[in-house]
Amino acid sequence: MAMQAAEIERLIKEAFPDAEVTITDLAGDNDHYAAMIASSAFKGKTRVQQHQMVYDALKGRMGGVLHALSLQTSVKV
Repeated sequence: MAMQAAEIERLIKEAFPDAEVTITDLAGDNDHYAAMIASSAFKGKTRVQQHQMVYDALKGRMGGVLHALSLQTSVKV
């Protein structure tokens, strides 16, 4: 079962209320996405830590319902 872009965005914004989120469906199959996320919550975190925070926000859906997600994170100023 595929995951809708709106659901990915909702989960991310639930975890990071100030986040600016852009989700792109890379293959048109609701299974391969790219996400650009800017949030002040990433301040002082390494890129790996930022990505782990996003995966945590997806509540275990990564690798199951959500097959592939390319992440680009940045600190929102």
